[in-house]
Formats: sequence, structure tokens, C-alpha cells
Amino acid sequence: MSSPWPLLITLTYVAIAMVIGLRARAGRSMNSLEEWGVAGRSMGPVTLYLLIAAGSVSAYTFMGAPGWAYSKGVAVFYVAIYLAYLALVAWYFGPKVWQFGEQFGHVTQASAISDRYQSPALGALAALVMAIGSIAYAVLQTIGSAYILFVMSGGMIPIWLGVVLVLACIAVYLYASGQRAIGRTNAFQGVLMLIVAWAVGLWAVHSATGGLSFAGVFERIQAEHSEFLTLPGAGGDMSFSFWTTSIIVSMFSFMPPVWTQWMSASSARTIRRSATWLPTYYVVILPMVVVGFIGIFSLPELARADTVVLEYAMQHLPVVLVGLLGAGTLAASMSSSEPFIHSVSLSLSKDVLQPMLKLSDGATGKLARLLILPIMFLVVAPLAIAEPGSLVMILLVGLGFASQVLPAFVGMFFWPRASRLGVMAGIVAGFLITTAFTILWSHPMGIHAGFWGLMLNLPVFIAVSLITPATQGEVVERFFRIAAPRGFTQRIKAADLIS
Repeated sequence: MSSPWPLLITLTYVAIAMVIGLRARAGRSMNSLEEWGVAGRSMGPVTLYLLIAAGSVSAYTFMGAPGWAYSKGVAVFYVAIYLAYLALVAWYFGPKVWQFGEQFGHVTQASAISDRYQSPALGALAALVMAIGSIAYAVLQTIGSAYILFVMSGGMIPIWLGVVLVLACIAVYLYASGQRAIGRTNAFQGVLMLIVAWAVGLWAVHSATGGLSFAGVFERIQAEHSEFLTLPGAGGDMSFSFWTTSIIVSMFSFMPPVWTQWMSASSARTIRRSATWLPTYYVVILPMVVVGFIGIFSLPELARADTVVLEYAMQHLPVVLVGLLGAGTLAASMSSSEPFIHSVSLSLSKDVLQPMLKLSDGATGKLARLLILPIMFLVVAPLAIAEPGSLVMILLVGLGFASQVLPAFVGMFFWPRASRLGVMAGIVAGFLITTAFTILWSHPMGIHAGFWGLMLNLPVFIAVSLITPATQGEVVERFFRIAAPRGFTQRIKAADLIS
């Protein structure tokens, strides 16, 4: 496509995002962990709604999900289960996490774990394990961003340069405004993504079928390529067990940015309201998935499945809409990479380096801001430039590692008897198995490596917890005053924890 409009529209979006992100600080000092990390716990329901929604759909919406629809078919709809579950998790757990932060001063997920088990070492371990999943997610988004710039520029901006440009842009406003920049830019990006997704999707459906109904697309798929409408999907490279266990692993991955988003709310009620609205946003993914299905019969020889929407748009859509698609896809990528890079920097400084180096809160706040640069340019950038695998598989591998921190949350919300050593043993055992079954023996028996990790992780966690000392009764009691589900005893006595 020779027109300069797609690239100009996409770069205009980048400039607008920069301005919004830089202005988000509004004269506030960002050296405080609470201000830079959780926006002073001040976000209202609309901003929080768009922050969580835009952060969870990501480049997956415009590239990964359509790519899976194109290559595997209905297997892509695992995302419907996953996103619905995210809304329920936010509604139930979000207010409790906010109360932990407001009453106990937590600013990260790992600091809550450290407090619950009275173990800075466990908090550091959780932070490091979660960092692997978070960095994988950030790499996924950065690859998507760089590819958009490559396509919109007609190849003039190579992938490596696109990676550097996108990360540099995010680094500027993330350093300047922290979580407030993420909230403001995600609000803008969320609205943009919703409009662009439906505009592109409906136009694509009309160009492919002559109407605006999605039914025509699936009727043609059923007639010509019915294998794409059965599980575990077309292609023969994914088993039903892998599809199922991928869903389970995704559901059990309580990622740090989500935790930070909950703690950024102005109140527990704000989180409930935002979570109630979340499903109304997740319809953003539907038109993009339909374009992926259109590609099955319109672009049968596509070399890279993740590019199906872009390729179809460039061949069949007006140049202005192609430019908006580039901006929307870039918005999806940036809105998700921001919070993951932010959470890694925040947690490494607060939960790993502060206790190790015995830093003050002020020094830790400054360090958190500075750490985003080496994380972006020494870790995320090289991995993104290497382009390791499909976008969806990068995500699933990252979630497999993140899910190994599950025992810490079981002990925080449901099981008072959980011990520091039990959680630590479970995480280490699960991490080692997940690593082995990702690198040495990829997903044995077609079961996700992270699920194998959980199958060892949880029994080890329970067994070691039962034979080792529990956390002090008064600590567990203050957590379970907030965390205990209705019907549980609200007062946890030390004697109950010993038995």
C-alpha cells in the first residue's frame, strides 16, 4: 500500500498517547511508591473500567485472536471463558485486595504475599516468578507494536527500530507519570480500540459477504472448511487436553498488573462497579475474530497467521480505515505492555531490591522509576526483536510460570493454615516442572507445562504447610477479617492454626 495515510494516522496516535501520558502527572511528585505505583489510590470507576478492560484485551485482540481463528478455528473462543472469568475475579477479589492495600499499605502483589506470610524472601521469590510471566506478556505486546509500524511504513521501519521506538515512547511517559499515565492512556486507547474493532470488523464482513451479519461468514466456513468449527481446532497441532489445560492455567494466573490496578481504585465499591461493567467491553474481540475466520477463505496462503487482519484490511479496506486499524492495534499493544513493564519495575524495586539493599521508601520509589529503562531495553527489547514464536504461545508460556504462585493466594484468601515454607516449596516445585516441560520436554502428553507444574505444586504446598509452622495468628487474623468468604469464621485463633 503506497499511501502515506496509514503511517501518518498511526504515528498521530503515538503522539497523542505521549501527550496524554505526560500530562497525567498533573504536577504531582512521582517519587512516592504509592503515587507512581498505584496513582495514590484515586482512580474512579470509568477510568478503572477502561484501564482493566484495555489492559486485558491487548494485541491479542487485533493479532493473536484473529490468528488463532485463522489457523485453528473455534479453539480461539477459549478467550471468552478466560475474559468472563477475569470479570468475576475482579468483582470478588478486587475489593479485598484494595482493602489489603488501603489498610496494610501494600503497593504490589508480592508485598501482600510478603506481609501475609511474614517473609520478605517469599515475597521476592513470588516477584521474580511473576516477572517471567509479565515480561513474556510485555514481549508479546512489543512484537505486535513493532509489526504494526513495519506494515504501516511499508517496511521502512524495521522490526528492531519499531521495538525501540515503541519502548522509548512508553518509557518517557511511564517514567514521568507512572500508574496515572497508564490509567489515562488506557482510557483513550480503550475507546479507540472499541470503535476501530467494530468499524473494521463490520466493513470486512460487508466486503466478504455483502451484508453485515456474522452468520454469513460462519455459514461459508461450515460449507467449505467445517474442520475449523470443531474442537480442539484445525491444523492438527493442538490436542483437546492442551486447549483445556491452557484455559485452566490462564484462569489461575493472578497477574501483578491486575492486582496493581485494583489497588489504584478510589474505593472497594469502585472496583465492584467497574468489574460489573467489564463484560460490556469484551465484545471488542468478536469482530476481530470474525475477520480471522474470513481470512480462512479469503487469504488461504497467508504466511503468518497473526497478520490476518492487517493483510485483509490492506487488500480490501479504505486507506483511512487501515490507518485507524494500525492505530487501534498499536493502542492495544501499548495499553497492555505499559502495565506489565510498570509492575515488574515496581515489584523488583519494592520486593526484591529494597529488602536486599535495605533501601528507604524514598530511594525505592526513585529506583522503581529508573528500573523501567534496563527492563525495557536490556530484557524486553532483545526478546521482542528475536520474535520467539506465535503471539498466543508466548502468552500461554508466560501464564504457565505465573500460575505457579497460586498457593500464595490460596493461603491469603481461603486457607489460614498455609505456611511460608509450604508456599515456597510449592512455588519452587511447580516452577522447576514448568521450566523442564517448557524447555526440555514440551507439554508432555499434550498437557500444558504450567498445568503439570500445578499438579506437583499444590500437593507439595499442602503437605509442607501441614508439617511446618503456620504464620502468626494475629497476622492471619487481620488478613482473614477481610479475605474470609461469608460463612467462614471471621476470627482466626492461633490455636486453630496449629492443629
